Amino acid sequence: MKPRDDTDNYRDIFLNDSPLLDTRAPVEFQQGAFPAASNLPLMSDEERHLVGIRYQEAGQQAAIELGENLVAGPVKRQRLADWTDFVQRNPGGYLYCFRGGLRSQTAQRWLAEAGLHYPLVKGGYKGMRRFLLEELPRSLEATSLLLVAGKTGTGKTRVITALQNALDLEGLARHRGSTFGDLLEQQPSQIGFENALSIGFMKLVAAGVRPVVLEDEGRLIGRLALPEDLRKRMQAAPMLVLEESLEYRTGVVLEDYIEDLGRRFVAAHGERGAQLHREKLLSDLSRIKKRLGGQRHSEVAQQMQQAFAEQHCSGRLELHRSWIETLLVQYYDPMYEYQLSKREDQVQGRGNSEEIIAQAHLMAGAEA
Repeated sequence: MKPRDDTDNYRDIFLNDSPLLDTRAPVEFQQGAFPAASNLPLMSDEERHLVGIRYQEAGQQAAIELGENLVAGPVKRQRLADWTDFVQRNPGGYLYCFRGGLRSQTAQRWLAEAGLHYPLVKGGYKGMRRFLLEELPRSLEATSLLLVAGKTGTGKTRVITALQNALDLEGLARHRGSTFGDLLEQQPSQIGFENALSIGFMKLVAAGVRPVVLEDEGRLIGRLALPEDLRKRMQAAPMLVLEESLEYRTGVVLEDYIEDLGRRFVAAHGERGAQLHREKLLSDLSRIKKRLGGQRHSEVAQQMQQAFAEQHCSGRLELHRSWIETLLVQYYDPMYEYQLSKREDQVQGRGNSEEIIAQAHLMAGAEA
């Protein structure tokens, strides 16, 4: 097979989910990465730190020599073995470092010496990151937005995932969007979130999607901020308001935050999972104590404790409905109603989940 050329066709890389071998140090990868990237570094964080000091003190050549000494013998063989395994599993991928310079060229050369010709990304991570920053505004100009709004527990995310012309912002942020929305898995870095968001929009625009349906969100999803260009567009976008009964909404919250999240804790922590799940929700509740008021917070906390005690003894979940309904009616609903009252002119329709999905399809058809 003819060796593939190095590339700077970033659009093609992201539209095709090309596997990416990231040779940067782990700390760099944690600060910002791409969804299809795997971190198999040329140097560890400590090795990179030492080489950086040598570069400052004695220049590039001395730094290169130190790097070759640090990554030699068994260390080099192990890293080359890791790269070889990646290349063999992902023959259509590319490798890169920060700027497409020495580190990726070194990895490429070592692979070539082992008989594997693997292309690199010209411009490296920096070039791809710049491209995605510039691409998001272009994508927003090329399409329109439609928001799905609704009170807590109406199942907005369920509607989003049922639509092919939608982008799941909370899924990209790995967070459910509320005070209680932290999941066990860590949220991506802000840069990683922005990268995934830009790629998601680019794919929908390339597929001719118009409008792109999003869940109505505030400025933050957990600790991650929406890009300002997107946030401004969302503030003015038309909305479909999802409406469901209090009983239905309570059931959705029960399923998401008690059943599903509880299973995740048990899967991750075994016997301690149930206790950690309870402690997590009580801790989340304490974060809104000031806004709830001391007496109401105490009442809800007691209801929550009783519900978890009953769940522990009998496995029954019905007592959780009490504190969930209290929070919905007395805390979340008034906030939502106030916020929606300022945006009534954006509302294009209302209904239950089936009706909202049908309306979203109709609006997509009208713009096609």
